[in-house]
Amino acid sequence: MNTATAQAGTMTHPVVSRDRWIAQRKTLLVREKELTRLRDQIARERRALPWVRIEKDYVFDAPEGRRTLAELFEGRRQLMVQHFMFAPGWEQGCKSCSFMADHIDGANVHLTQRDLTLLVVSRAPLSDIERFRERMGWRFKWVSSHGSDFNRDFDVSFTPEEVAQGDVYYNYGMRPFGAEEAPGISVFTKDAAGDVFHTYSTFGRGVELMMGAYSLLDLTPKGRDEDGLSHTMEWVRHHDRYEPAPRAKTAPAVGSCCEAHA
Repeated sequence: MNTATAQAGTMTHPVVSRDRWIAQRKTLLVREKELTRLRDQIARERRALPWVRIEKDYVFDAPEGRRTLAELFEGRRQLMVQHFMFAPGWEQGCKSCSFMADHIDGANVHLTQRDLTLLVVSRAPLSDIERFRERMGWRFKWVSSHGSDFNRDFDVSFTPEEVAQGDVYYNYGMRPFGAEEAPGISVFTKDAAGDVFHTYSTFGRGVELMMGAYSLLDLTPKGRDEDGLSHTMEWVRHHDRYEPAPRAKTAPAVGSCCEAHA
């Protein structure tokens, strides 16, 4: 392409020689390597955090019956929980939490090989969870914390009074939050004696760790393309509720009379 810019839809962008592109790509690569090393360092610091012993006897409703937190490990030493926004009385689970959960089944076959069980916890009754899980076609385990303090203790469920006051304790501080449920990820480990410890939790944008689709979008020219939306992830739908994906319009083929006059 000989022009100085390329245009795709409403975007314009510089167009340069291959040599100049390689030079700028190498400059960016230096920054990417810095980010990779920083991410590795933070992961080491995350693993070095102290643990908190779980003293409370949490019990969950699972498809196979009542299960304690320790039993949810399913014989492994590590447990990761997605705190999924699905409260009693809701018709369906949160669409953004569903976007996160869409990544689980593909990952689970690999995570179990690294001594990790990943599952989902919500406050909705198990019957509602199972109905929605069947609709979505998910295979991962999803248990109900209905009637327990689990969601409250891990700061992802709030009372109507707390929400009405305007500020709730979420993501390690008081902040405005207009809903009774919030997303999060929590990690636990179990020792040889069977004692369970809380090792890590992340909230807010920290849950993007589960959104592999976002990481792929970040590689593209348009990125997440959310700047003009009313809020982050406004575009997300339950995967069975999307309209057909839009396609870019292309010019008619040269010499095609019918297409040229369509």
